[in-house]
Amino acid sequence: MDFTEIYKQSGNLASFSPGAHFILNVVENTLIVRRTDTLQIARTWTVTAPSSTASILTNSKSTPSSLDVSSEGWISHAGWSCDSEYLFAASAKKGIVEVFKLRDENWNARIEAGVEGLLKAEWAPDGRHILCFSQWGLRVTIWSLVTGNATYIQFPIHPDRGYAFRSDSRYFVLAERHRSKDAIGVYDTTDGYKLVRHFPVPTSNLSSLALSPTGNHIAIWEGILEYKLHILSLAGDVQGTFSPKPNPGFGVRNAAWHPTGMFLAVAGWDDKGLTWSVAATLELSSKIPVGATLWREPSNWLETTQGRGFLSYERLQGPQTISLQRTDPTKSNPKSGAVQLEWNKTGTLLLVRFENCPTVVHLYDFPASSDPFVPRLRCVFQHSKSVLHAQWNPVRKGSLALCSGSGSIYTWSDEWIGENGVEEDMAECIGVPANTKFDTRGIKWAPDGKGLVLLDKEVFCCAFEVEEDGTES
Repeated sequence: MDFTEIYKQSGNLASFSPGAHFILNVVENTLIVRRTDTLQIARTWTVTAPSSTASILTNSKSTPSSLDVSSEGWISHAGWSCDSEYLFAASAKKGIVEVFKLRDENWNARIEAGVEGLLKAEWAPDGRHILCFSQWGLRVTIWSLVTGNATYIQFPIHPDRGYAFRSDSRYFVLAERHRSKDAIGVYDTTDGYKLVRHFPVPTSNLSSLALSPTGNHIAIWEGILEYKLHILSLAGDVQGTFSPKPNPGFGVRNAAWHPTGMFLAVAGWDDKGLTWSVAATLELSSKIPVGATLWREPSNWLETTQGRGFLSYERLQGPQTISLQRTDPTKSNPKSGAVQLEWNKTGTLLLVRFENCPTVVHLYDFPASSDPFVPRLRCVFQHSKSVLHAQWNPVRKGSLALCSGSGSIYTWSDEWIGENGVEEDMAECIGVPANTKFDTRGIKWAPDGKGLVLLDKEVFCCAFEVEEDGTES
């Protein structure tokens, strides 16, 4: 794996374009676009003046220039359109979204939030609409770059979850709260986000939702205090409700649909992972059973290798044990439950990270549809520091990358060709060969699965796989 030089960034805003030909990154108020093949700068834009409303509401001791100097006024959100033709940069504090065109640096569009403020902005899947979530949950505004018109939807429950687009981008599904009652709104994206369905849901404090890959079903669940999950059709009919008896006293924390949409993985705050209709229960245990592999990070390997090169994990077979942190359920925000549930591309592997064993990552094998449904623990990765981020390769089904805030990244693959010519698992620790201190705190795959953006607090670099002939992939 080859690594680039280290470059400045702020807000962890650095990502590949959808075509993987460019990389955007943000430095304070400046949006920068680099070519992936050379990392040379191709475009730069600067976001400065706040919206007129933001200027009025700013503390009297502050001025527009003070917002530029303060990190609060820096670009807070940025992203590519689906076709890489447009980019946006938003400053929540300034209440503005600036839109730019990659092939025409003189083209520009500007969105100014009103008195409702701006909390978050993101692209719609079509790359021609931008969603702006206001402060205080007042509304989400969908702006069209084609017509310049805006559509307003009132009272979204959450700005960071509780909404989804159907896989074909036809419908936008939003969790809303009207007159203290939870509801779901379904909007037609091809008809100016016109409301097509609106129905109440059987939750009192909706925590989030997940839309099935087929777009036919919605999973919704309650908050931390009640373990209850409902499956609804897109018309609002309740297809089923899952609530274990007796109630464990913990709510649903996470849920993820299988890529086929045939079943749902559900995790609570009680260190159990379930599949919908309870076809299987995956429970956290300190004991690793026979048949599963424990991959253990070698101790002091970074010091030994001076952060350069790579080293295989220690591979331990047979019964093994890992340490678990005890959780006090009487305290607020207990350190328990699954913080991450993520399927690989084909749905044959499920990644789970539990909060009370933060240095560990579990991988579960799921059978093909033609085989008996008997999921099993495939392997466990154990590290010296807490895992901060783990992400599947978006293209290859058996490729995983992790980071733990150290000067390295970790990879696992089931595509390694052994001496006998058979594919086998391989897990490696890879040092980041930086001339200055670099701790990998975040990772983002390139859409083609051939490269990674590695993020530290204020800098980033890229890593690319090297083909057997020595060229970068």
